[in-house]
Amino acid sequence: MSAAWASAAVFVFGLICGSFLNAVVHRLPRGIGLGHPKRSFCPQCGRSLPWYENIPVVSWLWLRGQCAGCGARISARYPLVELLTAALFLWLWWSFPPPVAAAYMILAGILVAGTFIDLEHMILPDSLTLGGAVVGAVLSMLVAGLQPGEDWEARLRSSLFGAGVGFAVLFAVVELGKLAFGRKRLDLQPAEAFTLQARAEGPFLRIGEDDWDLAEFFYRPTDVLELHTDQGEVWRLGPDGVRRGGVSCDYAAADGWNGVASAVVVPREAMGFGDVKFMLTLGAFLGWPGALFSIAAGSVVGAVAGVLLLSTGRLEAAGRIPFGPYLAAGALLWIAAGPAVVGWLWLR
Repeated sequence: MSAAWASAAVFVFGLICGSFLNAVVHRLPRGIGLGHPKRSFCPQCGRSLPWYENIPVVSWLWLRGQCAGCGARISARYPLVELLTAALFLWLWWSFPPPVAAAYMILAGILVAGTFIDLEHMILPDSLTLGGAVVGAVLSMLVAGLQPGEDWEARLRSSLFGAGVGFAVLFAVVELGKLAFGRKRLDLQPAEAFTLQARAEGPFLRIGEDDWDLAEFFYRPTDVLELHTDQGEVWRLGPDGVRRGGVSCDYAAADGWNGVASAVVVPREAMGFGDVKFMLTLGAFLGWPGALFSIAAGSVVGAVAGVLLLSTGRLEAAGRIPFGPYLAAGALLWIAAGPAVVGWLWLR
């Protein structure tokens, strides 16, 4: 097969994989199995799509970005993911020997899926982060050149060490961020009435006219949200329940408890723990130098993006900014030129 035909085949394969990744991005965070239903469907009307409406990029253009059944808008994310995946696959095919390129294609698929899930849902599912780490370690054993080492045992050690270093470094960043920025006090002026509510979807705190989903504040068992009442009492709300004075109970028993709050102290995270687990995948594929580079480069890319959002007035509207996409960008930068950049900086 000529180089041109091989490149064309890789690009088409990338489009097909991108179509599969679209299903992963839509279904995984919603708990929908990839095999149930087997056919792609419209998220709005649930209509199964015939094959000719599921051709990567082409069908989206032909349908003008709309469902043929209900006319609902189909997000431009679908062709974007397909084209991005195909472009990454082609670049990797041109840049590395076939076995290494194939391994990096799997990593690229994980990075693409993780990026778009994190952008939409602010989460990185364990099936991608922990599953990706396992895949990275297995591929490091099987594919010579993915990790340093002459035999599979040496490559496996490099992969596991890289995963451990990446996890440990970002975990330390999260813990230090928790110490420095882990609590924020919100003074309520005037004081506002609050009520605890035990709903089917979880515990909620209603302050004034606002509903706070308490699950969003608790990343770990030790996280506590404090309510300072106008009577000088402090209520401590944790993942398992409420402590009020000397009384502790779960949220079902505390349903309907109310008072007037003068201040709220909320726990905050420097980043979600999914980002920390994501480093297991990056370290397993890229080794410890790639893991550290991904963190450093991702931080720089994230800082630049933050400045741009701030300058356009979109940072406040965006709220929390996911870090996973920037770690993914750092990983791709390492694959593209990381060793050369590190070597150049070292010689200087």
